[in-house]
Amino acid sequence: MPELPEVETVARGLARVWEGRRFASVTCRRDGLRQPFPERFAERLTGRAIATVGRRAKYLVVRMDGGLVLLGHLGMSGRMVIGPLRNTPPGPHDHVEFVTDQGVAVTFTDPRRFGLLDLCQAEGLAAHPLLAGLGPEPLDESFTTTVLAAALDGKRTPIKSALLDQRLVAGLGNIYVSEALFRSAIDPTRMAATVTMTEVVPLHRAIQTVLREAIASGGSTLRDHVRPDGELGYFQHSFAVYGRDGEACPGCDCDRAVTGGVQRIVQAGRSTFYCAKRQR
Repeated sequence: MPELPEVETVARGLARVWEGRRFASVTCRRDGLRQPFPERFAERLTGRAIATVGRRAKYLVVRMDGGLVLLGHLGMSGRMVIGPLRNTPPGPHDHVEFVTDQGVAVTFTDPRRFGLLDLCQAEGLAAHPLLAGLGPEPLDESFTTTVLAAALDGKRTPIKSALLDQRLVAGLGNIYVSEALFRSAIDPTRMAATVTMTEVVPLHRAIQTVLREAIASGGSTLRDHVRPDGELGYFQHSFAVYGRDGEACPGCDCDRAVTGGVQRIVQAGRSTFYCAKRQR
């Protein structure tokens, strides 16, 4: 599932062709994906001027005139692909096509159909069921070391699971939590409540640094993620531990014959990768 850097990459790509334009036409080729499309979905979007394209956690947020907001989630395999008006029939997984008044087409393609598109009014956005209760954005100025420390205080759950809790921090996912914990040398199995303020400082820095680096790289393409321009993300080439079980981790003097190198464990049904020597 796309995480914060991948969704941010998609939002920035869409902003370049959508902001300041209008939807000249919207075509739906099915009634919905994970959930049904809102009533008169295409009709309500057609003719709307697009003000901004942004992101909240792992959701796309497109603000339009009249206070209408398009809220989108890419699910497991969803893609927003920019291209010219097609001269060929749509593919079997091309579910929604947005065409701007400049003739630029964006196709929402989703083979697994776990994505979603919804509409709401701007004044009700924060209370929308998909967004209500989300924690702070990890790249916002308001997300300070003090805020992170307070979120972890008293949590009797592993630090890895705590950071994946969208109520504590919004948008973090499996890949970037594993990478941030490695960079901050914190064992992912430790109880969140045991992480001291001295350790929160490098953890906070690692979270923000790894997210910014991933965004600059266009996200990580492991299977489905593609930037709106059709190019792949390449942050996967910078992974220190994620998906590298059995390998030596960067900058570590581990004896792989003794430690086995990067280890993979399963926490709450998710794979965690870490260095048992470096991370304490």
